[in-house]
Amino acid sequence: MTPAPTSLVLHGYRYSVYLRIARLALAEKGVAYERVEVNPFSPDVPAAYLALHPFGRVPTLVHDGFVLYETGAISRYVDRAFAGPALQPDAPRALARMDQIIGVVDSYGYWPLVRQVFSHRVFRPAVGQPTNESEVAHGLTGAARALAALEDLASSETFLVGPAPSLADLHLGAMIAYFTAAPEGAAMLDRYRRLAGWWDRLKMRPSMAATAPGLPVTEV
Repeated sequence: MTPAPTSLVLHGYRYSVYLRIARLALAEKGVAYERVEVNPFSPDVPAAYLALHPFGRVPTLVHDGFVLYETGAISRYVDRAFAGPALQPDAPRALARMDQIIGVVDSYGYWPLVRQVFSHRVFRPAVGQPTNESEVAHGLTGAARALAALEDLASSETFLVGPAPSLADLHLGAMIAYFTAAPEGAAMLDRYRRLAGWWDRLKMRPSMAATAPGLPVTEV
């Protein structure tokens, strides 16, 4: 792994898919960093963190005093600022497709995949909160629409936009990891041939294991 720069600190909430996307980019580039836990759902987000991110969301990257928030900006910066395998293709159309997939995932995939299906089927029960079956059902409907669109956009090559992983793979991968933790999510993904094959390949990458957040453990 590449030695850490003078100072590279990633602030974020362990269970956030957006923190994981940033962590995946750093892992794929082989960059060492310090991680600081910040829970954006806490009623008392530290003032020191709000000084870095005025909206109190996560993640935020601080590189030698340079403060950067918004996951897309962070992941692209990591790719440009550090040595290691490129995470963005050179070809204009492949790059445009990468950006398009990221946009689709953010706009149409995150809420049903993560906040509805994963949250209500997996995360909330893990922390002792009730599941809303209506949310799961609506999430599965939205997930099917998003996955169908992504199936059409996915390359027939090894990864989403070509033979090597890109930021699109990391973006979608963090969310699919959560979605397929729900039995209904895993069953649904199998209906999409390209995405199912892609996920079988992506989930075996060392970066996926290194950034797996696990689930909270509730004491009985």
